Amino acid sequence: MRIVRSIMHMATWKDLEVRFAKGLTIDKQGMALAEAERKRWRDILHRLVAIIQSLAERNMAFRGSTDKLNKPDNGNFLKEVKLMAKFDPVMKQHVSRVESGAGSHVHYLGKTIENELIDSISSKIIEHIVTEIKISKYFSIILDCTPDLSHKEQLSVIVRIVSQEDIPQVKEHFLGFLVAEQSTGEHLSTLILKRLEELNIPFEDCRGQSYDNGANMKGKNKGVQAKLLQLNSRAFYVPCGAHTLNLVVADAAKSSPDALGYFGHLTKLFKLFSASTHRWDVLLKYVKITLKSWAETRWESRIKSIEAVRYQAGQVREALLEVREKTADPVVRVEAQSLAEEIGSYRFCICTAIWYDILSKIQHVSKLMQSPSMQLDVAVDLLKKTRDSLTSYRNTEFSDAQTIAKKMCEEMNIPVKYPVLAGKVP
Repeated sequence: MRIVRSIMHMATWKDLEVRFAKGLTIDKQGMALAEAERKRWRDILHRLVAIIQSLAERNMAFRGSTDKLNKPDNGNFLKEVKLMAKFDPVMKQHVSRVESGAGSHVHYLGKTIENELIDSISSKIIEHIVTEIKISKYFSIILDCTPDLSHKEQLSVIVRIVSQEDIPQVKEHFLGFLVAEQSTGEHLSTLILKRLEELNIPFEDCRGQSYDNGANMKGKNKGVQAKLLQLNSRAFYVPCGAHTLNLVVADAAKSSPDALGYFGHLTKLFKLFSASTHRWDVLLKYVKITLKSWAETRWESRIKSIEAVRYQAGQVREALLEVREKTADPVVRVEAQSLAEEIGSYRFCICTAIWYDILSKIQHVSKLMQSPSMQLDVAVDLLKKTRDSLTSYRNTEFSDAQTIAKKMCEEMNIPVKYPVLAGKVP
C-alpha cells in the first residue's frame, strides 16, 4: 500500500513538472501578471537610474521645494521624468498611474528612492574604482579641506593611479568627502587611513601624498604628511607648489607691486563693462575679442584676460572714452577716465607685452604637461627648456616686448614714457 502511494505521488509530481514546463498550471495567469509587473518596475527603475546619471554627470540639483509632479518648483529630477514621459511609453504609463492615483501608492519618484538609487550607483562606482586601484597596485593621494554650505569642514579624497590598460594612463579618482570635526594633522590622517581601510586599499602601496600649504597638512612634525610618513616612508610628499608651472609665475607676480596693479586694472576693466548691458554694447562696437575675467585659483585664465588688451588696447581705450562721454553716472565717468589713462600709458603697454609673452610660453607647456599620455622624460625636457627660455627672456626677448609696447603707444598716439615716482627708477 505504501509503495502504491509513493508511485501515485511520483506520478502527480511528474505531472506537475510537465505542467510547469508547458505553462499549464492553474496559477499560470497569476504568474504571467506577476512577471509582467516585475518587468514593468525593472523598466521604470532602468529609466530612473538613467535620469539620475544624466543629472549627476552635469552636476545639476535633483530636488526642488516640493516632491509632487506638475509643480513648477519640483526640481530637475521630476522635470526629467515628465519630459521622458512625453516620448517613452513605459514612463508615460507610469506617470499616468501616479497622477490618477491608480494602483499602489509606491511610485519611486520621491526623495527617499532618489537617495537610495544615488547611494546604490555610488557604491557600484566606488567598487569599480577600488578594483582599478588594486589592479594598478601603487597609488598616491591628494587631499584638501574646504567648508561646505553648512559650515562643516570637509576633506576631499582623490587617488591618483597609472591604469593598467593597453595604453597606460594616469587617472585621478574622487573617493568622496569626509567630515573633518577637527583640522589637526593627527585627526585628518586618521580620517584618510580609516577611509582606505574601509575600502580595503592597503596604505603600504601608497607612493605619494600631496596637499596645500597649510601647516596641518604639510607640517614636518605634526602635519598629515609627517603622520603618514611614519607609517609608510615611501609615501613621498609633493608640495602644492609643484603641481603646476603657472604657480611659479603666480608667486613671482604676488611679490611685484606692478603685477598686482596691472591685473587689478584688468579686473576693473571687465567689471566696468560687464556691469551694464549698455556699456557692454559700447565695447562690442570697438572690439572683436571681448574682455575676460580671471580667477585667483586658475592662473592660466589670466592670459585670456590679457589677450583682449594685448591686440586691442586702442579699441578698448576708445570704448572707455565713449562710456565717459555718454554716461550720466559720475562714478562711472571717473572710473572710465582713470582706466583710459592707465591703458594709454607706456607702463601698461609694457606690462601687457611682457605678461602676454611669458604666460604664452607657460600656457603651452602647462597644457602639454596635463596630457594623460605625457612621458616623464619628455616632461622633464619641457620644464628645462621653459626654465632656460624664461631665464634668457630678459637678455634676448625683453627688447622685443619694448618694441611691441612702443608700437601699441604709437597706435594710440600717446608718448612712450615710463613714469618715475619718488625718485625710484622702476
